[in-house]
Amino acid sequence: MGFRLKVAYKDVGLLVIQPGQINNQLLKGISAQLAIAIANIVAIEEIQTREEEKSRLLDFSNAMASSQDKAVLGRIITRQLKEILNTRGHYMLYALSEDKLTYYPFLFDPDSSPANLSKDPSLETTIRTNNRVNDGILKKILSEGRPILFNIEERFVQPPTPAYMKMMEERNVRKITGAPIRLDNTDIGVILFDTNNEPLGSTEKLFNSILSQIAITVSNLIAAEKVLNQLVEIKQYKQLLEEEKTYLREEIETSQNFSELIGESDEMKKIFRLVQQVASSDSTVLVLGETGTGKELIARAIHNASPRKSKLMVKVNCAAIPANLIESELFGHERGSFTGATERRIGKFELAHNGTLFLDEIGEMPLELQVKLLRVLQEKEIERVGGKMTIKVDVRIIAATNRDLEKYMEEGKFRSDLYYRLNIFPISLSPLRDRKEDIPALAQHFVKRFSKKAGKKIFSISNKALQELTQYNWPGNIRELEHFIERSVLLANNGTIKEIHLPTSLKNLTGTKSMDDIPVKTIDEIERDYILKVLKYVKGKISGEGGAAELLGIPPSTLHSRMKRLGIRKEHSG
Repeated sequence: MGFRLKVAYKDVGLLVIQPGQINNQLLKGISAQLAIAIANIVAIEEIQTREEEKSRLLDFSNAMASSQDKAVLGRIITRQLKEILNTRGHYMLYALSEDKLTYYPFLFDPDSSPANLSKDPSLETTIRTNNRVNDGILKKILSEGRPILFNIEERFVQPPTPAYMKMMEERNVRKITGAPIRLDNTDIGVILFDTNNEPLGSTEKLFNSILSQIAITVSNLIAAEKVLNQLVEIKQYKQLLEEEKTYLREEIETSQNFSELIGESDEMKKIFRLVQQVASSDSTVLVLGETGTGKELIARAIHNASPRKSKLMVKVNCAAIPANLIESELFGHERGSFTGATERRIGKFELAHNGTLFLDEIGEMPLELQVKLLRVLQEKEIERVGGKMTIKVDVRIIAATNRDLEKYMEEGKFRSDLYYRLNIFPISLSPLRDRKEDIPALAQHFVKRFSKKAGKKIFSISNKALQELTQYNWPGNIRELEHFIERSVLLANNGTIKEIHLPTSLKNLTGTKSMDDIPVKTIDEIERDYILKVLKYVKGKISGEGGAAELLGIPPSTLHSRMKRLGIRKEHSG
């Protein structure tokens, strides 16, 4: 026999007793009293539950208010999942991208991070990258807007199967609950946690309140990350501008006027045509020629006639930079990547982005760096020293060398695959001794420049001086001619240069002697002798105004490097 227990027309229970000789009126009275007592107990329990939930939510809100980073947020979420849902606390929180079509991993509890969960490196990579929202799981959670329990085994027979499902399956997790994270009716992301429980039931209301708190914190953290990324980007742009400013200042101080190519010989006319043909393309150019033949001038002429002319042409002298620093010089480095790396620095590839990178003396590049350069040319991306991310670069390469690269390949000093990558469009410059008809025009050009620089009115060169210039064989090529014209301008007393002030030992090489009468020297020997003579002329002064570096038209660091390579010590210049 049963009696409904009701309070104010509301059922609160059912009293069931053994039938017998019982006074029905008495039972109705007992039932009424029981109903009131049970209703009071239920009401008290509901009040206690609500108070507990309020207390938990208040504690959670206070904890979230102090959450300034992902690590703190992660610990709070793990604790709440354990306490409220009686789970192990494992979860994955994915944030939606701005387009709302893809999602990316925002936060994992430590035990659920891809590195700890997955035995498959490719699976870890997939989880860490952006994935499509329409993966069969996240789309359902976001569209229904409520917590949903998923059976993992069932999902494997209902493709597509997201990577995180495969990762959970590796850990023998059979069920996961997914819930949307929303703020002001806007989807921010989704949280997934492993559980074998049925849907949340009585804890769902509290869980949804906690999700609202999580949504606020996650939204703030995403906004903070965005601001931080913007600040980093601004800092990088600022650094890039500073690097460009410094580079341009150095170029102004050390470079010459490259606005014109000078020459009237058939050889130079051929070079002009080649420059015009290749300038409009992005093809790699390899400029070949002896020291002082004007390889950098050709590189600048190509750049200035190209669509990239509004951007920088950045020069790197591969021989002037120590082998242990050239990688950092080219690709940049992160702070702390090596001793002395006190701050992040961008490399010349980044500085030359959308412009041209001129790799001078490419034949001197160490073999181990040649491999990395080849990779950059193939992949069009770099990685800073000590960095973990690749950076896309759009750079045109012009390389130059005075070395015989084919011979270097045979000797194992230069990689053949890099040579073929560079040698797409070779331009070979003849030495000045093979195109002496260009000497008068070049000499007149230098006279005009240096007379203006010195504040003197020098207008011409006498026929005798020109004859002297054309008789000399110029082992240092145009650069050597330039330096002697500068010296002659400084020593001239009127409007005409009547004598070229060649050293006596060099004058002996002019006149009736043929090249067969002159002892044959290697390029290095000639360069060494020439540098020694210049050092002697400037009394050993290397840098500064009137120093050897200025006369040679190269940075002091380059001169030091060449002196070291050629075995020249400062005492040799005395």
